Amino acid sequence: MLPEVLRGPLIHPQIAAALASAGHGSKVLLSDGNYPHATRRGPNAELVFLNLAPGKLGVVDVLTVLAAAIPIEGAAVMAPSGGREDPPIWSEFQRALRDSPANVTALVPLDREGFYAAASTSDVCLTIATGEQALYANLLLTIGVVTQAFT
Repeated sequence: MLPEVLRGPLIHPQIAAALASAGHGSKVLLSDGNYPHATRRGPNAELVFLNLAPGKLGVVDVLTVLAAAIPIEGAAVMAPSGGREDPPIWSEFQRALRDSPANVTALVPLDREGFYAAASTSDVCLTIATGEQALYANLLLTIGVVTQAFT
């Protein structure tokens, strides 16, 4: 049974609390199963483990829920080295963002060390470890501005 006081798809209490304490410009890391969660997260980041088993829950599943719950104004991804093609999951990220109220027109690729540096700053309020198995499926979201009051 779902709690009756929460409306919308996000009912995870630890995630909701971390997002409620964040603000414009705060960042949220959605990480795949290969990400070094314990050693490459921001000092202020709440760490939530949703990686129950390989493939359960995926980054796109979590992104879809978050995009309905918070304003998103930016999204960075960890780019493959050597100029390889964009990973297929990136098109799933773009679709999920396009199908949401997010104000994101493009994913910003960062090299591995640049991504780790960005995901380890004090601006990161939340790191969500998923069971995602796709390669290069790490996504760093920037929280935007709430432009209208909730009713």
